[in-house]
Amino acid sequence: MRDVTRAAATIFKDEAVKRAPERTGKLKKNIVVITQRDRNGDISSGVHVRGTNPRTGSSDNKMKTNDRQNAFYWRFVEIGTSNMPAIPFIRPAYDARQEDATNAAFATANRVVDEALSK
Repeated sequence: MRDVTRAAATIFKDEAVKRAPERTGKLKKNIVVITQRDRNGDISSGVHVRGTNPRTGSSDNKMKTNDRQNAFYWRFVEIGTSNMPAIPFIRPAYDARQEDATNAAFATANRVVDEALSK
């Protein structure tokens, strides 16, 4: 299941990286796919922007601003602030590639099942 969920999440990640505004390139480099297993043993993958705590979704205050793996400001870009208009890139990426991600997940699932049955 890990391969299946990662295949779909990778489609979203690639689109988010393509749509992310680029000033220094730090934001694009910090958009990654993470895979987690919960307490029930269920596996999920998703797009994560480094600089936030994946469990809470809040900024990780322990990371330094000049850390190259800290793009905590992504939410200000996505949603906007009182001084800056929103430049959404995560949600439009999801909306644009939802069907492609579903197809990738099914294709990967079919491949993995075929491999398991051929053994």
